[in-house]
Amino acid sequence: MSAYPLLDALAAPQQIRHFTPEQLEQLSEEVRSFLITSVSETGGHFSSNLGTVELTVALFHTFDFLVDRIVWDVGHQAYPHKILTGRKDQFPTLRQHEGLSGFLKRDESPYDHFGAGHASTSISAALGFAKARDLQGQDFYSIAVIGDGSMTAGMAFEGLNQAGYLETRKFLVILNDNDMSINPNVGSLQGYLNQIISGQYYTRWRDRIESAIKVIPLKGVARALTRLAKSSEEAIKRIAIPGLLFEDLGFRYMGPVNGHDANAVAKALQEAKAHMDDGPVLLHVQTQKGYGYSPAQQDPLKWHGVTAFDADAGEMRKASKSSAPSYTQVFGSTLTELAKQDQKIVAVTAAMLDGTGLNLFQKELPERCFDVGIAEQHAVTFAAGLSAQGMRPVCAIYSTFLQRGFDQVLHDVGLQDLPVVFAMDRAGIVGADGPTHHGLYDIAFLRCIPNMVVMAPKDENELRRMLLTGLYCGHPAALRYPRGNGLGVALDASLAPLPLGQAEVVREGSPEGVLVVALGAMVAPALEAAETLAGEGVDCTVVNARFVKPLDTRLITERAAKARAVVTVEEGCSMAGFGSAVAEALAEAGVVKPLRICAVADHIVPHGDPARLLEAEGLAPERLADRIRTLARP
Repeated sequence: MSAYPLLDALAAPQQIRHFTPEQLEQLSEEVRSFLITSVSETGGHFSSNLGTVELTVALFHTFDFLVDRIVWDVGHQAYPHKILTGRKDQFPTLRQHEGLSGFLKRDESPYDHFGAGHASTSISAALGFAKARDLQGQDFYSIAVIGDGSMTAGMAFEGLNQAGYLETRKFLVILNDNDMSINPNVGSLQGYLNQIISGQYYTRWRDRIESAIKVIPLKGVARALTRLAKSSEEAIKRIAIPGLLFEDLGFRYMGPVNGHDANAVAKALQEAKAHMDDGPVLLHVQTQKGYGYSPAQQDPLKWHGVTAFDADAGEMRKASKSSAPSYTQVFGSTLTELAKQDQKIVAVTAAMLDGTGLNLFQKELPERCFDVGIAEQHAVTFAAGLSAQGMRPVCAIYSTFLQRGFDQVLHDVGLQDLPVVFAMDRAGIVGADGPTHHGLYDIAFLRCIPNMVVMAPKDENELRRMLLTGLYCGHPAALRYPRGNGLGVALDASLAPLPLGQAEVVREGSPEGVLVVALGAMVAPALEAAETLAGEGVDCTVVNARFVKPLDTRLITERAAKARAVVTVEEGCSMAGFGSAVAEALAEAGVVKPLRICAVADHIVPHGDPARLLEAEGLAPERLADRIRTLARP
């Protein structure tokens, strides 16, 4: 007998609309069981998906998502959605090269209406669907599912503001309230949600009054009572629920409802449907991250994103690990060390204390560590204010997430030449999280900003020196470094800053050979390729550029003028990247030599094993050797 009888028999999600209450409960149990078994083999986002099982089942019981539209914020909590929409058998390929994406993708399924990987986009996108529907004379429901962590971003409230102002019909926002983003939520909003929960009797009171008025047979009396109820509602609801923010924004607030009771959620969704012709509705659903799997419930942060694990024992399977510390660990420990010596150093992050290595800093210096929640734009301008008042802020944000704060980096930091350090973890290809998380564009969007210093270390010791350099260079500084372990090099006992804009020659070859100028994590592969070619008689000089800006134009142009050819190597996009900076410098100096820019081509890089993706992009050592070899031939 199948372990998943209902799930295996599900030919189309529309069948769920006819399920009995008992079947909804059984289907939820089967989806959760399958999720635990499958993700234990592949790894992936875990605790967030466990928390949305019943909500997803209830949504498919209430709506038809071949007609209706649903936008899952971020998308990393939509595995149950994928399981119910015909992709269950593909889960063994989850997040693997050419396999099932860990996020929603419009070209993967007709049920994936909008792709995402960053937070707080769902309300705006779902509102776009709703208004396009109205303009095109169509008729369907548009739904945004957003976590409470994502509600800390201003974009979510921009969407709420517009939807309420437009009095958008058949538009539903589901607030998945689980007290978490990745780290526990911070800020005033969480306290506000708790106030709503304690004051939930208000909505029950309002609905009862409305129902009582509707059954009054005398229309004149009913109208008079309706006017009286509306005039007194504002005063009463502010006593019952202080602020009532969502209603003030034009939404009918409903809830909270237990998000782990599929039938209760389905009933709440039906009730929401009944009110959606009058304007937008916000349904508050309470869930628990990791629900239904004890280890994940007890430690949802640890189980947010997992590698393969033993489901029965509740333990991660141990993989062979490098003895070298990760770049993240080295950054966190170095910043803490420097901050103990300088009381002006402060740290800022956007809901990523553990991911950026600032958990150590927070433990040692909590009063100087600021987690602002999922609000990268605020994080950057907050850091700018700290800097303007004489502090030395380090803004630790993943490369991919700093994209969200580009205007603030330019307008609030760059134009004012404020010394803020941007520590960009996960620069380059990151692997299983795929296109939305690859840190490939930071060089291109940062090097155009006036006053900005842009650096990338060849190893973890150079990372330490660059952090010190950035803190005291007197200008905005961006430091990009990869995910994963360092090279295991020795760390200097005492730190010294790098000369600003000075590259170093790490392999001296013949002046007439090939000049290879590598950046950051690509220095080691470039050296390996050069050693391979040396055995074939192809002589290479390898330069560790260190700085994208200011670029060491003197060293590069003088060496290039004598070289047979020039090759640049970077783990970033080819257009407007480091190679482009070198090409501009050579052109300005009038140096005309064969030039090959080895970078990520102008296309979307899929998810998959990082080594395989680097190979595909021509950035693995053997592929670099091939590309240099062909250029070096007379």
